[in-house]
Amino acid sequence: QVQLVESGGGLVQAGGSLRLSCATSARTFSNYEMGWYRQPPGKDREERELVASIMGRGGGTGYADSVKGRFTVNLDTAKNALYLQMNNLTPEDTAIYYCRFETTTTQVVSWGRGTQVVVSS
Repeated sequence: QVQLVESGGGLVQAGGSLRLSCATSARTFSNYEMGWYRQPPGKDREERELVASIMGRGGGTGYADSVKGRFTVNLDTAKNALYLQMNNLTPEDTAIYYCRFETTTTQVVSWGRGTQVVVSS
């Protein structure tokens, strides 16, 4: 497993932006599928929803319909970090955001501890 530490959450007004960071102990990324998940208030761990994903090999990305056009995921291999740029935030984006890595060959999953995002109306 890899170590993942999220940061960048906070309180922001609707329409604002935040950039989340996920520092990782991983040094090579071609064998990972990486993603940002979120757990809204009142939801269980099992109800975490995928927000954005990126493949270490090829860099292909995917987004939940609810965030398409507003969120952007990117990987900086020089900084060993995954980012999530979130623009035009709405109160519905309020959640704890988690970074998740999964090895594509052995399906070993690692989670960070999360960072809280609160969007006020």
